[in-house]
Amino acid sequence: MNIELWPESAPTQAVLLLSAFILSAAIGIEREVRQKSAGARTHILVGMGSALFTLVSAYGFSHLLGGDILLDPSRIAAQIVSGIGFIGAGVIFVRQNAVSGLTTAASIWVTAAVGMACGAGMPVIATLTVVLYLFAVTLVTNLVRRLPQGDHSLRYVVRYTDGRGILREILGAASELGYETRLVRTRRIEETEPASVDATMTFTRTQNVGREELFQALHELDGVLEIRTVNEEND
Repeated sequence: MNIELWPESAPTQAVLLLSAFILSAAIGIEREVRQKSAGARTHILVGMGSALFTLVSAYGFSHLLGGDILLDPSRIAAQIVSGIGFIGAGVIFVRQNAVSGLTTAASIWVTAAVGMACGAGMPVIATLTVVLYLFAVTLVTNLVRRLPQGDHSLRYVVRYTDGRGILREILGAASELGYETRLVRTRRIEETEPASVDATMTFTRTQNVGREELFQALHELDGVLEIRTVNEEND
C-alpha cells in the first residue's frame, strides 16, 4: 500500500477545506451576532468536519482501488446527513410549550451541506447557498414581519432591575390591559449595576387593545430598563 504525503490533489483539497471554513464562518457569525446557542465556532467546526469527511471519502481511499475494490464516496456523505441531526437536536429547546432553536438547528444542517459541497468540489454552489441563507434570515424575515398577522400574541424581552418586584408589576400592568402573560425564560445580567434580568414573555390579547398601549404601559413602569420585540420565536 503506497501512501503519498503530498499528492497532486493536495492543493485542491486545501482550497476546498479553506472554502468550507470561510463559508461556514459566514453562517456562524450571523448566528453569533444574534446571540444564539450555536455560534461561529460550532458552525465552523461542523462545516470543516463535513468538508473533511467528504474529502476523505473522495480522495482518501483512492490508493486502495483496484481488483475487486470499488470506491463509493456517497456512503460517508450519507452518514454525515444522518449524523448531523444529533447536533441540531441539541440546540432545540422546549420550555412551557414554547419551542426555540429551530432556525439555529436548520443553520447547522445547512452548514453541513455547505461543507459537503466544498469537499465535493462545488465551492460555487456552496457560496450561492450561503448567500441565499443570509438572504432568508435577513430580508425574507423582515418581509414576513410586514405581513398581516392573524395571531394576537406578542413576544417581548423585558429588561428590568432585579430584586425590586418589577416582574409582578409587569404582570399586573399587562393584565389590566387585557393581556394574558406567559413567562418563557429569564436570564440574570450580572454586568449591570444594579443587576438586571432579561425576561422573555409572551402576551396574548383577550381584549381589543393594541400593542402600542402595552408597550407604552410597560415602558412607563419604574425599574423597566428596556423592551425588545422578539420576532423570531423559533431561532
